[in-house]
Amino acid sequence: MAEEDRRLRVATWNIHGGIGTDRRHDIRRIGAVIGALAPDLAAFQEVDSRRPSATPSGPRDIQAYLRGTVGDHDHRAWALTGADGVYGQMLASRFPLEGRAVHDISVAGREPRKVMEAIVRHPAGALRVLATHLGFRQGERRRQMSWLADIVASDTKTPLVVLGDLNEWRRGQVGRTVLTPEDAATRHPTFPSRFPVLPLDRIACRPRAMLVRSWVVREARKASDHLPLAAELLLPARTHR
Repeated sequence: MAEEDRRLRVATWNIHGGIGTDRRHDIRRIGAVIGALAPDLAAFQEVDSRRPSATPSGPRDIQAYLRGTVGDHDHRAWALTGADGVYGQMLASRFPLEGRAVHDISVAGREPRKVMEAIVRHPAGALRVLATHLGFRQGERRRQMSWLADIVASDTKTPLVVLGDLNEWRRGQVGRTVLTPEDAATRHPTFPSRFPVLPLDRIACRPRAMLVRSWVVREARKASDHLPLAAELLLPARTHR
């Protein structure tokens, strides 16, 4: 298969419930950014359907709307559910998602946290994806990274991408805890979106050569308090599973 046919664009974005730095709640503004970015796979954190849109044309089904900005397939992991809606994270994909699972990495007394796992069925082969949103406190996050590392280690053969809001600003901590020196990980500052200084959002790949390039979408600084993070991946020539 030609190299161009093995490429995959991925993105991760904490959308802050659709509330921008101008305090406007506008999911369609989020959708416009994703539409222009055109990822094949996107992880969204802080998806919140409990808040009515401030714009009359706002979508009623936020999850379906976000999925539609990427493709026909999704995977969801809600931290909170109630009569007024849901709150949590989701994956949206242009390619089919198989083997979907949700791992609970919640720490007692803190906000529920989950890891979404799936296999992306790309024409070039299989890609394992793990998407998550880790906690704020250092002790909580240390435990969650250890659990995430165990999930990563459960399959060492399938090409892997780990992405999400890891809430970790120390540049070497993710590599020491979750990954290995043979893996690649982004380090772009993504928070706060107006003047980003902290690399809270990450995309990591195994094998290392799979990460071709990565960048943040600075034009989206008003849409959320985090910037979207994107990467171009090149799947290995054979990734059958």
